[in-house]
Amino acid sequence: MSAYWSDLVHRLTPYVPGEQPKMANLVKLNTNENPYGPSPKALAAIAAETNDTLRLYPDPNSDLFKQAVARFFSVTPASVFVGNGSDEVLAHVFLGLLKHDKPLLFPDITYSFYPVYCGLYEIDYATVPLDAQFGIRIDDYLAQDAGAIILANPNAPTSRLLPLADIERLAAGKPDCVIVIDEAYIDFGGESAVPLTQRHPNLLVIQTLSKSRSLAGLRAGFAIGHPALIEALERVKNSFNSYPLDRMTIAGAAAAMDDVAWFDATRQRVIASRDTLTASLQALGFEVLPSAANFIFARHPARDGLELAQALRARGIIVRHFKLPRIDQFLRITIGTDEQCAILSTTLAEILG
Repeated sequence: MSAYWSDLVHRLTPYVPGEQPKMANLVKLNTNENPYGPSPKALAAIAAETNDTLRLYPDPNSDLFKQAVARFFSVTPASVFVGNGSDEVLAHVFLGLLKHDKPLLFPDITYSFYPVYCGLYEIDYATVPLDAQFGIRIDDYLAQDAGAIILANPNAPTSRLLPLADIERLAAGKPDCVIVIDEAYIDFGGESAVPLTQRHPNLLVIQTLSKSRSLAGLRAGFAIGHPALIEALERVKNSFNSYPLDRMTIAGAAAAMDDVAWFDATRQRVIASRDTLTASLQALGFEVLPSAANFIFARHPARDGLELAQALRARGIIVRHFKLPRIDQFLRITIGTDEQCAILSTTLAEILG
């Protein structure tokens, strides 16, 4: 029945999300979910919204959530845009800010949704190779003509962090380009570029509540930047869906942003587990890239990456393997609980013999 499809649909290559297998006693380390639950205050706020008011539409502006984000980052609510997960925010960013006559630039190895959005919105793009250590070289972007630039920081799936000084150098060096920094994992080892948005009107920062605030199942994300950039996103959003966030999401996301103590405690647990797992894998002979995320990117010099992933799966442990040039020998491993990380390390030792 594909004869009914539009020409655009025929050309699309959709994004493939991480597997969500239905297996008993599974050690699931493939989709970068937080191993610890959300803030109890967020759960209470969500529960409080499950009442008769669900017959009413939610606030189309999600002001409660916007104000909580603004408080956390010490910016004005006019500098905040919110959406149904950071992927929806990204979708509106691609259409509203990244589609120009000149190509959009992003790394050759990065979040694989970027080229999907380019296909959906028919955006011309070019990829810029990471260096031999899988790092982003800002000079490569400064040297090229571009309509806009988007960088994940820390990058995914490589986990490498780009210093703030490099981001500022890029924003200053390309004042006529929108520079988007996708900070899905920034809370696990980096410093947010949000303060730079106050000095550079071309800089937009995107974050999600899926990772460091343990709300992947709620779908909430946001962008921070100059009000002129935010206005563009609002115009796109209100031409697509006036009510992207429901009452439970608005309340839960706001409470999660305000519960700074829970946020700090859980992310520090993940960071400590990451350091322990990194040391354990290095002791087994793995090369582990320096990580500032809630996952690590690792390869073993003597064993094939796909074979290792399959051997782990046969033992009830799921990690992410990418069949892509330059990284097909790597495994992306989500940081789980200490118990899950210990099971992984022990199992890998058995597989390696």
